[in-house]
Amino acid sequence: MPRRLTGFTPSGDLHLGNYFGAIAPIIAGQETTDTVVFISDLHALTLEHDPAEVRRRTLEFATLLLASGVDPQACLFMVQSHVPEHTELHYLLEATTGYGEAQRMIQFKEKSSRQENVRVSLLTYPILMAADILLYDTDEVPVGDDQRQHVELARTVAQRFNSRYAPVFTVPAAVNPPVAARIMDLSSPDGKMSKSAPSPAGVLRLLDPPDVLRRKVMRAVTDADTSVAYDPRRKPGVSNLLAILAACTGDDPHRLAAGFDQYGKLKEAVADAVVRTLAPIRERYLRLAEDPDHVRAALRAGAGRARERAGAKVRQAKAAIGLLPE
Repeated sequence: MPRRLTGFTPSGDLHLGNYFGAIAPIIAGQETTDTVVFISDLHALTLEHDPAEVRRRTLEFATLLLASGVDPQACLFMVQSHVPEHTELHYLLEATTGYGEAQRMIQFKEKSSRQENVRVSLLTYPILMAADILLYDTDEVPVGDDQRQHVELARTVAQRFNSRYAPVFTVPAAVNPPVAARIMDLSSPDGKMSKSAPSPAGVLRLLDPPDVLRRKVMRAVTDADTSVAYDPRRKPGVSNLLAILAACTGDDPHRLAAGFDQYGKLKEAVADAVVRTLAPIRERYLRLAEDPDHVRAALRAGAGRARERAGAKVRQAKAAIGLLPE
């Protein structure tokens, strides 16, 4: 089975776009792929942060993933910082990566331009991301366009290490997430739904109560005319609603558009579908949150399994790069 890896950085709030773009594919494929799922808490340290908030969100994200259907028996499920081999391999890969390669990363350019004090970790975290990927001999990494460059860096570093020292690493491939992953902000349908959106009004969060989800959908921005058609370029607002309905029902947005002649009826149908999709996840989350020790136990067990696999890979890399065996 191909090995597929997905990480979730514990910042912001997980939302409907995250669910269909990343979580639902994990659940659908965890029986047919060798799946690695982890909370990338170390990546949350690249920017100014509240330590207590990082801890809280790490547990929240882990609980939400379990509530959504991630099975820790069927996949490798852990927290990144609980497996120290991630940071150990990170340094070995830094010794194989050029400064210019790290500096060219688009996200570093964008984020560093908005900050007065730039952390070194913001520059080097794509190399840590490469370590995350290469540590587990990952075949496939589902990513959006904003992360594709990071997977390309992992490929470059793996190929360089393999040719310079020894064939230690599997060279990963970036794979496209489902089309349904392009769910846009309800308030600003020209931009994707985001964990870090300045306003929550356009974001359907996984932990929003049903009445909040419904209210957000009913207040969604539509378009100037009143016709219902799926045309993301000319009609971004209504097309986003149709995309959300299609994702929730598994139907085609063009076919769905033919069933509505008013925006109000479309919004009601979308609200119903969103509540049917997310309300059960929230209910399971609230039950799991009452027993956080159960979630922590699943993470500990996953970290233990991960360390067995990761430790062997680090020993291979250390031997190849010239370090003396213990």
